[in-house]
Amino acid sequence: MGSVSFPPSGEFLQSIRASSKALREAANIIIDEQSIKRLLLSPAFATSFERLSASNGLAMPLNFPTAHAELNFWSIFALLNFGSGYRAPLHAETGGGASDCMKALAFALYISTDDDLMSARGMHNISQATVAELMRVNLHTEKPHETLQHVVVGELRGPMYDLVTMITRVLNETGGILVNMGYPDLGMFVLEALKDAGSKVRSDRNHQADVEVILERLVRAFPAFQDMAVVNGQRIFCFKKALFLIHAISVRFGSADPPPFPVPSTPRDLPVFSDNVLPSMLVHLGVIDISQSPQLLSVFPQAGSPPRLQTLLATAAPGTDANANVSPNDGPILSANQAYILRAAAIDACELMANVARAVDEPALDWLKDMQLASLDRWIWSVAKDRQDYRGLERFVLRDTVFF
Repeated sequence: MGSVSFPPSGEFLQSIRASSKALREAANIIIDEQSIKRLLLSPAFATSFERLSASNGLAMPLNFPTAHAELNFWSIFALLNFGSGYRAPLHAETGGGASDCMKALAFALYISTDDDLMSARGMHNISQATVAELMRVNLHTEKPHETLQHVVVGELRGPMYDLVTMITRVLNETGGILVNMGYPDLGMFVLEALKDAGSKVRSDRNHQADVEVILERLVRAFPAFQDMAVVNGQRIFCFKKALFLIHAISVRFGSADPPPFPVPSTPRDLPVFSDNVLPSMLVHLGVIDISQSPQLLSVFPQAGSPPRLQTLLATAAPGTDANANVSPNDGPILSANQAYILRAAAIDACELMANVARAVDEPALDWLKDMQLASLDRWIWSVAKDRQDYRGLERFVLRDTVFF
C-alpha cells in the first residue's frame, strides 16, 4: 500500500462507493445478479432477515446522565471498534469476540473510578497496564527459561499484548489530538461536527450533506478513522468505523423528540461498514466470486461449491442450537492489500444486492423493495453468529490494523 490523499471535500460517500467498485472490478471479483437473487430468494435469507436485521446491536445497560455523556461513549466505542483479527485469541481469553470485548472495554472506561478515562486527557495518558486490566487479559506469554530446567518465565508478547498495544496507541494518539485542539473529550468534537452538519442541512436542505460533514471531519482529524489506502495503484476508501459512528448516532438519538442535538438523517444508501465478517460471509454464501481473482485464488478454497451452498442457503438444520459453544478458528491470514480488496468487494456487493432486492417484482416479496443497506449489513453480521454452521465458517484475518 502507498500513501493516499483524502477524497475531495463533499465527496467522501461517493468516493467509498466508486473506489470499492473500481477495486473490485480491477481484482476480477465477480458479482452477478443470479448469485444475488439465489441468496435473496433462499430460505436462509427469507426466514431470518426480518428477525436479525431488526436488532441494531446498540443497546447498553447504562443510564447516561446526559446526552453528551452517551455521545462520548458511542464515539469512543466506534474509535475502538477493531480487533477482528484477534477473534480466536479473544474468545480463548475472554469468551467473547472483538466487538463484544471492545464494547466491554468502552463500558469499563466509562464506569472506572480512576481518573476520567473517557476524557481527552484520560485517553492521552492511559497505560497498557490499565487497558489490559480493564479488558481482563494477560499480556504475558510463558516460555521455558533459557538455562534453568523446569522454570518458565513470562514475556510481554503474544496476541493480547499486540492488541492492547494497538488499543493504547489509538487512545493515546486520539486523546493527544483532542487535547491539542482544545476539546475536553471526543464527544465534544463530534457534537461540534453535528452542529456544523445541522447548519449545512438548514442552509441547502441536502439531507446527505450532514453525513458528509461529519464523515469528513472525523476522517481528517483522527488517524484511527483514516481507513483508506492505495492498492495496486488504485485508491480505496472504506471508513468503516466513522460510518458506524454516524449510524449509531442516528439510531440512538434520532427517535428523541426533539433530539438533543442535530442528528444525521442517515441516507438509505449509506455504505455498509465493511470489516472481515461481511466479505467472508458473502464469499461463503456465493455472492462474491473470487475464483477468477489472481490475488485471492488460495483464499476460502472450499467456498462456492454447489453442495455446500445448498446447505448454507437452506433453513438451519432441525435441532441446531444457535447458541452452541463453537470455538472460532483463525481463517486465512491475508495481506493488507488482499483485505482491502475483499472489503471493497463487500461494499460493492451490498450496493448491488440492495438494487436487485428493490427491483424484485413478485407480490409475495414486496418487503424486499424497501431494502436498506444498514439492515442488510446487520443481517450479514448477525446471521454469521445465528446458526451453528455459520459460526464455523472461516473469516479472514488481518491483525495489524485499527480499522476493523
